[in-house]
Amino acid sequence: MNGTVASVNRSATHTLIKPSQDRVRLLEGLGVEGDAHAGRTVRHRSRVSQDPNQPNLRQVHLIHAELYDALKDTGFDVVHGQMGENITTRGIDLLGLPTGARLHMKDAVVEVTGLRNPCGQLNKVQPGLLDAVLDQDEDGNLLRKAGIMGVVTSGGEVAPGDPVVVELPPGPHHALEPV
Repeated sequence: MNGTVASVNRSATHTLIKPSQDRVRLLEGLGVEGDAHAGRTVRHRSRVSQDPNQPNLRQVHLIHAELYDALKDTGFDVVHGQMGENITTRGIDLLGLPTGARLHMKDAVVEVTGLRNPCGQLNKVQPGLLDAVLDQDEDGNLLRKAGIMGVVTSGGEVAPGDPVVVELPPGPHHALEPV
């Protein structure tokens, strides 16, 4: 289950949309250099207001490019970075990864911490986008499709076209939960 980096994105301010970059540098224990969400403790405003000393389990946000493909097929006009991700991948079932999986991108490594919990800001990008990235399974459980979150365990540069190698943790595996 290996893939490639489709795009890399960053924003120095707390905006949902992150402009595409030629490359980004991941900093061990911090996140994406120059991104508003980088740091050892939480940087997302809602979490800072709850407890600013919480560890930042959301240093890097990743979305699979296949989600953008599916959204376009249903009439949405969105491009990489518009849903706030730092890294867009192709060819990896990000949502199917277990907690603790490691994504190797050359020298950089991101350890998966959980699912992204999408919010209403997505509807500012395009009306109805939030509902489009949520679903329900056959038992009525909420399914979040807007990507995963991780922490940087090894720093390095990441650019579009770089290979992504998935390393699964030792079993038993635990399904991703929102972080």
